[in-house]
Amino acid sequence: MNRKKKVLLSLFGFVALLLWILWSEVLFVDRIKLNLLKNEAQKIRIALVTDLHSCRYGKNQRTLIQKIDNEKVDFVILAGDIFDDKIPDDNAKILIEDLVKKYPCYYVTGNHEFWSGRGNEMKDYLRAAGVNVLAGEAKTLILNNFAIDICGVDDPFFVNEAEWKNQLDSAFGATEKSHFKILVTHRPERIKIYEQYDFDLILAGHAHAGQVRIPFFNRGLFAPNQGFWAKYVNGPYQLSNGSVMEVSRGLARESTPLPRFFNHPQLVILDIE
Repeated sequence: MNRKKKVLLSLFGFVALLLWILWSEVLFVDRIKLNLLKNEAQKIRIALVTDLHSCRYGKNQRTLIQKIDNEKVDFVILAGDIFDDKIPDDNAKILIEDLVKKYPCYYVTGNHEFWSGRGNEMKDYLRAAGVNVLAGEAKTLILNNFAIDICGVDDPFFVNEAEWKNQLDSAFGATEKSHFKILVTHRPERIKIYEQYDFDLILAGHAHAGQVRIPFFNRGLFAPNQGFWAKYVNGPYQLSNGSVMEVSRGLARESTPLPRFFNHPQLVILDIE
């Protein structure tokens, strides 16, 4: 092969890789249906937003906001790392201040909020904005005479292990047996602990789908706190106690040092029927 052909092939390969990286950064909306309700007349539509890391989605976050609005959701779950420890808070605040005017919003901390050293400041801001900040509490939401207990816990980085477990106990203890029970937690990997509680649905993020998601296997190349070949990275998982855990791939883009591969940023829309 002559030198000119080698240069052209190298250029083609570089352009193809660049286009693939750019395509992998495009936001996807994934609609997931879960049959968890006994009454056929009851339906819930939830937007699960995780791991934004204050990344930008269009001017004034319009790309992300419009996608959420288009789905006509009942409420929004913010499952940690909405803020970042390095990127300024502006994009996260723009999103929150828009959403909270239109939807009930529920938030739990992630590890990056703790790493920022401003976790409590962020919580105070969210409460003042009208967001339900969950740290060992259960908030009851009534939708069309249907009661939902939305529980949440801080990220384990935010509190010590004993306090984190106490928060789980406290949140679950505040639920009603007849209510549909949701746990919002940043961490998906603590399956053995979640299986000790009778939550109907668990919502999590954190793993970023391993940054590189292995096609056809739904595994992550490497995820925090799960290591290589990470298992809990994307989609619904059935737990041994009957609970269902939904893990979002998250929305992180410019906050990460490596591009996403086979792993589009994800807005999860959950239809619970």
